[in-house]
Amino acid sequence: MHHYLFVHFKEKTTPDGEQVYFGLSKDGFNWEPVHDGQPILWSYHGDKGVRDFTITRTRKNTFVILATDLSLSYGLRNQYQNDWSNIVKNGSHMFAKWESDDLIHWSKQAMITLGDDTFGCMWAPDIIYDSIADNYLVHWSSPRRHDNFEKMAIYYARTKDFKQFTEPKLLYEKSDSTVIDSAMYQIDDVFYLFVKSFNNPEGVILLKSANITGPFKRVERFDQTIQTLPSPLFEAPTGFLTNDGAFALFLDYYGVKGKGQGYVPFISEDIHQGRFKKATQSFTFPYGFKHGTVLSISADEYHRLKTHQFEE
Repeated sequence: MHHYLFVHFKEKTTPDGEQVYFGLSKDGFNWEPVHDGQPILWSYHGDKGVRDFTITRTRKNTFVILATDLSLSYGLRNQYQNDWSNIVKNGSHMFAKWESDDLIHWSKQAMITLGDDTFGCMWAPDIIYDSIADNYLVHWSSPRRHDNFEKMAIYYARTKDFKQFTEPKLLYEKSDSTVIDSAMYQIDDVFYLFVKSFNNPEGVILLKSANITGPFKRVERFDQTIQTLPSPLFEAPTGFLTNDGAFALFLDYYGVKGKGQGYVPFISEDIHQGRFKKATQSFTFPYGFKHGTVLSISADEYHRLKTHQFEE
């Protein structure tokens, strides 16, 4: 039976929120914080804050965390002059990286660059293994200089070791809207790509393809799930297969300030049909889980994380 690790940050106005936090669950439904809800890892390089985490288990059974290099607590009022458009154009071209053999002991923070000066800020990395190419596809959202950084799309690079990366290529671009926050999953022989669309429609959309790099086709039936919600202000999709074979999708609601924010769960018994139902009554989350990724872990890994005394 799978247990689950949630790597996330907290939306706080102080710098400790934009660091690496862990949550744990035995079943994927009921979640609790690790280390008494304190950061597991801190960012000391780049913008000195990290958001939008992804974590993967490599084929060598090691672990890699990547994150957006951005601290609003430090930077929004300082180097970015309280201007989000300044972040979009001039934000970090790097991702923060940590590696581990056991989920307990982590390497020192490294900074990796995947883009060049034609890219704006590099947002929300995600990782998926490509079994055909035998490498990892890292994808993220960025604007580009060619349209004065007006619209974001999803780009990707490949790596075998998370040290050397190929030149970025376009993964998905929506002709009538910016898209951000990509999350991709292979189920059977189909690749499912969730992204946040800014317009037409506003909200999270679902695409699919027989190939890991597309082309991707819209799963329009999924739109019906989003249309039932009272607000489109959801982002940061992350998902996983539950122990009973359903697909759990978490969407991060940001439509209010404070404790109304956080993840909302949805369940699909058949993702191939694109049908999801809201499942709030089935899940419990501590307040503060923001933009992260869920990783399936073993019972031994769960208990090791739960009982380990992390350093302050």
